[in-house]
Amino acid sequence: MSIGELISTLDGWVWGTVMMVLIIVVGILLSIRSSWTQRKIPIALRYAVNNEEGGEGDVSSFGALTTALAATVGTGNIVGVSTAIMAGGPGALFWMEFAAFFGIATKYAEGLLAVKYRHVKEDGSILGGPFYYIDKGMGPKWKWLAKMFALFGSLAGALGIGTSTQVNGIVNAINKVATEVGATKVAFTAFGEDASWVKVIATILITAGTIAVIVGGIHRIAQVTEKIVPAMMVLYVVTALLVFFYNIGNLPHAFVEVVAGAFGARAVAGGAMGAFLLALQKGVARGIFSNEAGLGSAPIAAAAAQTKECVRQGLVSSTGTFLDTIVICTMTGLCIVMTGAHEQGLEGVEVTMHAFGYGLPWPPLVGYCVLAICLALFAFSTILGWDYYAERCFDYLTNGNNGAIKAYRWLYIAAVAIGPFLPLAVVWDFADLMNGLMAFPNLVALFALSGVVAKETKDFWQRKNSGEYDDGLAAAKAAKQAAKGK
Repeated sequence: MSIGELISTLDGWVWGTVMMVLIIVVGILLSIRSSWTQRKIPIALRYAVNNEEGGEGDVSSFGALTTALAATVGTGNIVGVSTAIMAGGPGALFWMEFAAFFGIATKYAEGLLAVKYRHVKEDGSILGGPFYYIDKGMGPKWKWLAKMFALFGSLAGALGIGTSTQVNGIVNAINKVATEVGATKVAFTAFGEDASWVKVIATILITAGTIAVIVGGIHRIAQVTEKIVPAMMVLYVVTALLVFFYNIGNLPHAFVEVVAGAFGARAVAGGAMGAFLLALQKGVARGIFSNEAGLGSAPIAAAAAQTKECVRQGLVSSTGTFLDTIVICTMTGLCIVMTGAHEQGLEGVEVTMHAFGYGLPWPPLVGYCVLAICLALFAFSTILGWDYYAERCFDYLTNGNNGAIKAYRWLYIAAVAIGPFLPLAVVWDFADLMNGLMAFPNLVALFALSGVVAKETKDFWQRKNSGEYDDGLAAAKAAKQAAKGK
């Protein structure tokens, strides 16, 4: 058995029935115990763009959100959706959305617990996330579980979701554009695949950009993501909407394909159950890869937010899943199915590029270029966000050993440099595997601490409704109206 086959087999075990059930059950439990926080998305979005005054933390609440969004809105939204549909059929999109609905409550609970149990280091910086809410919330006897999460988080960052998958997606998209204009001269061959000079140059530029940002830590990462995350999301959403409306006549057929595929109705005779399970597995797995609800990564950024209210930051965190999957992944998936891109025998990023290239009345190269720019921004921001996550995990794992953390940072950079030259299937399977191994300790903690989530949620809304807590939204609205009046 080859290494690739071994990783694929392990990935299948980890993302089996037990994981599917655990993710959904924890999401349903937290939805109930948080009084269905999904209903609070409108106010959560307002909290996201109105920073809290006087809170303690390393970055603003919005900065923490954009850092988390930088890490979540990445290749999973473009390549992950296409690979899910290609592997599990259009029905995978249905299960991606289903998991994301409950994932909103999961992400809410993660953000809440991250702030409640965060740790202030000797140098005044903030460290928090699943390792601390396991350690402090569940007690010292569970420290081994916290260490497990930190270990898998460090591996996922350096060798999976944070590096190889992201840079692989960027470079392959750029290489696709270069192929269209005939600029694909081979530089060398790696793993049986030709690597063009375009790939080499793109990799060097991405690696250099990564070095320039991550050496500045969370402050520089937040400064960069606060600028590029809103811009990249607007560019992508506008382009996807153009594809959507230009192919609006195919929408009914696309809905039928998604819903029927979700329950195995499009399978050949005798294969309905297998098709259903495959759509469920790929939809949930790629959905988690994209929005990271239950994975335990986003609360690491949430812990650094300048806030006094753990519930408020939990609400801000929950908007990440809404924006990432309910908005962006839905648009990607519908564009793919409506344009028939999934029926062209393509794989990876080429599926989505086909939808954008041939889904609009302009030369395909224009669509390829727009998507390549979006993917480059998405994936680069994810590389930055996940460096912060992974370093915080490694910080906890090594008890703050600065020398080890610096060495790990260079390992992370090295993984970015070699990512484009690794086999695509192996890269994605390994990323999925590490995601699953991270999720287990985190989901156990969320289940165990669901009572804390319920108590904090009830207390917050009682204080807010009674007027004891002023969330600042009324004052912010008044200030904006006064500014308009001038």
